[in-house]
Amino acid sequence: MQEFRNIAVIAHVDHGKTTLVDELLKQSGTYSAHQKVEERAMDSNDLEKERGITILSKNTAIRYKETKINIIDTPGHADFGGEVERVLKMVDGVLLLVDAQEGVMPQTKFVVKKALSIGLCPIIVVNKIDKPAADPDRVIDEVFDLLVALGANEQQLEFPIIYAAARDGYAKYSMDDENKNLEPLFETIIKHVPAPSGKAENPLQLQVFTLDYDNYVGKIGIARIFNGTIKKNETVLLAKADGEQVRGRISKLIGFHGLERIDINEAESGDIVAVAGFETLDVGDSLVDPANPMPLDPLHIEEPTLSVVFGVNDSPFAGLEGKYVTSNKLAERLEAEMKTNIAMRYESEGEGKFKVSGRGELQITILAENMRREGFEFSLGRPEVIVKEENGVKMEPFEHLVIDVPDEFAGAVIEKLGRKKAEMKAMNPTGDGQTRIEFEIPARGLIGFRGQFLTDTKGEGVMNHSFLEFRPLSGEVEHRKNGALISMETGTAMGYSLFSLQERGILFIDVQVKVYAGMIIGEHSRPNDLDVNPIKGKPQSNVRSSGADEAIKLVPPRKMNLELALEWIENDELVEVTPTNIRIRKKYLDPTVRKRMSR
Repeated sequence: MQEFRNIAVIAHVDHGKTTLVDELLKQSGTYSAHQKVEERAMDSNDLEKERGITILSKNTAIRYKETKINIIDTPGHADFGGEVERVLKMVDGVLLLVDAQEGVMPQTKFVVKKALSIGLCPIIVVNKIDKPAADPDRVIDEVFDLLVALGANEQQLEFPIIYAAARDGYAKYSMDDENKNLEPLFETIIKHVPAPSGKAENPLQLQVFTLDYDNYVGKIGIARIFNGTIKKNETVLLAKADGEQVRGRISKLIGFHGLERIDINEAESGDIVAVAGFETLDVGDSLVDPANPMPLDPLHIEEPTLSVVFGVNDSPFAGLEGKYVTSNKLAERLEAEMKTNIAMRYESEGEGKFKVSGRGELQITILAENMRREGFEFSLGRPEVIVKEENGVKMEPFEHLVIDVPDEFAGAVIEKLGRKKAEMKAMNPTGDGQTRIEFEIPARGLIGFRGQFLTDTKGEGVMNHSFLEFRPLSGEVEHRKNGALISMETGTAMGYSLFSLQERGILFIDVQVKVYAGMIIGEHSRPNDLDVNPIKGKPQSNVRSSGADEAIKLVPPRKMNLELALEWIENDELVEVTPTNIRIRKKYLDPTVRKRMSR
């Protein structure tokens, strides 16, 4: 029997979870001497590396002395809350990381609430103590207040505290100790995280909490063994959440060590492993002993709150830049995504349209960005919140929004949010000229707010939000105030015409960009849409005019990335996504059809 400890690392986005896991891997001697390791090795896909955030929860295992410690690195964004929630059921303790300067943030609250409700006791790691403005004592008070507010029991309130600077690879029991290594953290994990309660001699009980997919072996379930032992090629019973039971054979059993996956023949109670051999495997399903089946309770997964319609690209430039453009390919790709991403759903709406629902804009734009890089071409509609009916009352999702802004912008932000039906709950100056304001706001009000917020705070504001609950539908929420500048011709944009158009509003395109009729090339400075001609060149004649030698000076255009474009559009507009371009267009390209449809 070997000793196990299973822990999850939870924290607000950017408080250093992945960096800490990196250091734990290095200092436990998991990497061999010649192995070259990247920074933030756990963030393995391109988007995670570029954005510096964790999107998928990932697990790794390290050995410290005689104990195997399974560590799960979780995402900090509330959009990926579905990932965090499942993972917490699989562990016996959590490391709660808090930034020594920023303190408790909204998503810290979100994950801690989940951990406490399951009965896990946290180990508090005050990270980034090397920051000049760090104030660990204040942060510990904040954490204590948060745990009391969330109804923690006495055992959970007697949490051990570790001070750390994960980037520099040291942790200590008190601020006066010497900066050496992470040994205090390892010791605290061994001492305070309870060992798994199951026994190897009991009948098998194993539960799947994350899915993976391999073209050779099919679906892979990453799971924790709660009781018993499991062997390769053994016949077991798959118990589905709906009560269905399927007999099958374990075709592959995979163990974890560092960043590697190793084929193993046997694993015992308390370990986290990956199993293959069942095509119908799903998150929350149990694998049990056929002679003595005792399935575990299925996992509860939060419902999606937002949906976006993915459609086939039907613009005049369709098929010029992408590899996969048909609705069959789009359906196949979305089907494949749903196999591993259980917090999302999709349904076909006919005519090459698919409604994809998820936990937030970020989650859906990450999927769109991944598809775009794989060579897909498609269009996206405006994000809609999911409204459900309970006892005849229409309910919509509400979010808890926390904003940090420089004092001078607080008034403007409060006024804008008031128009979006936000209710202010708290306002505290955080010192250094910043104010922290908390709101409860319908999720509808947040669609399209981020771009406006960054403009209002000159890029200095920080906003974070997490799902609160479904509440009765509130009234109308203010939409975009400005109309669009729409191209009425197809061709190449000319500097001469763009120069005269920039007085009309903010342009989204540069000179020599190809445009088509019905494509939106900018934001009008007034509320109405305006049809313009961006491809008109300067008329040439053999008479020299007085203004001929004046150079054309163009204001740099506003570059629209996927998130900004999706937030900006209204219901009659679409975002056209191709591997090389993101364009914004009207749903109906013909101006006469547009007029008829708007009546």
